[in-house]
Amino acid sequence: MSFAIEAWLVPFNWGILTYFLAINSFYAVLLVSAVWEIRRHVLTVRGESRWKLLSSHVVPSITLLAPAHNEASSIAQSLHALLGLYYPNLEVVVINDGSSDQTMEVLQREFNLTRIHSIFDRRLETKAILQLYRSQSHPSLVVADKENGGKADALNAGLNLATSDLICAIDADTMIEPDALQRMVRPFLTGPDVVAAGGTIRVVNGSTVSAGRVTACRIPRRALAGFQTVEYLRAFLFGRLGWNCLGGNLIISGAFGLFKREAVMAVGGYTSDTVGEDMELVVKIRRKGYEQRNVQRIEFIPDPVAWTEVPESLGNLGRQRDRWHRGLADVIWRHRKLFLNPRYGVLGLLVYPYFLFVELLAPVVEAAGFMGVGVGFALGVVDGSFAIFFLCAAYGYGLVLS
Repeated sequence: MSFAIEAWLVPFNWGILTYFLAINSFYAVLLVSAVWEIRRHVLTVRGESRWKLLSSHVVPSITLLAPAHNEASSIAQSLHALLGLYYPNLEVVVINDGSSDQTMEVLQREFNLTRIHSIFDRRLETKAILQLYRSQSHPSLVVADKENGGKADALNAGLNLATSDLICAIDADTMIEPDALQRMVRPFLTGPDVVAAGGTIRVVNGSTVSAGRVTACRIPRRALAGFQTVEYLRAFLFGRLGWNCLGGNLIISGAFGLFKREAVMAVGGYTSDTVGEDMELVVKIRRKGYEQRNVQRIEFIPDPVAWTEVPESLGNLGRQRDRWHRGLADVIWRHRKLFLNPRYGVLGLLVYPYFLFVELLAPVVEAAGFMGVGVGFALGVVDGSFAIFFLCAAYGYGLVLS
């Protein structure tokens, strides 16, 4: 019996090693691509004055969509920060998605809301909007009070209400740097084939926040949040920036992304029956572009920054990552037609396989690898000194990348 297990264990370990080498080789490609992309970006924007946008009347208009559900404790501060962003043509639409707390009362009190007629183009099907309001103190602020339908449904309701060229979907607790929209809009001005752009999300835990702004950036004191700080920096400035150069960005964070409104409308808006609605939207847009022979670009811009709070307990982190992984699996399954399909170019031949074999299956392969090592030690077929050396090499490589 042990001989049969040993015979099976050797090719299994070779398979795990091959997987490890393939992934880390591609990480090296991403790193080199990210370096090239950041150099190109810096040389391109050097000497430009974003402040000229403030006096221009030809820049695209932007609607901020902020779905809110039971956000009474933070909604006022978040909205004051959004209304203070530096952009010449900005509209803010808050969608109260059936909150059961005092969210609407806080909005009424803080922003002097008055009822307006509920007349708008219902291009996307959503739960019923009960009432529309406009702020008398901030005329660019519109509030929709609707039945609860979830985040995607709330965003679709906001899309129906938006009147701008571009829409920016954010989480209600996300804090955007004052000049982030000026930076984010740049690819739409320089590239007519750009349909969406994403910025960097940074971890706010440990930093000093005042009036919805980060006034002093600090590393989180707790280890779990600190690990996520490094993870976020790697994911955005290494992963997504590298994919930018390779032409394969497939994710724009739901906490901070800018889209052409008509492109989102053309694919039916956000999908309500998935927990990965942000990624699913990007895949739908890119897929439709290939199918219509009108390949469209999704850009990642490294310098627009939004801040978010990350979980500081293992329970909350586990629930968050479970939701992310279920969303990824759902999107991969919905769009399985892309897999190695030359019709979809780099999207089908490179990007989709990467997200399937690396982003989705890596935890399974890693867990199997750990089990294989355990079985190997139990049977005495694993060389302990080599195993320690390999562990140090793998960890050291990851450290170098970070």
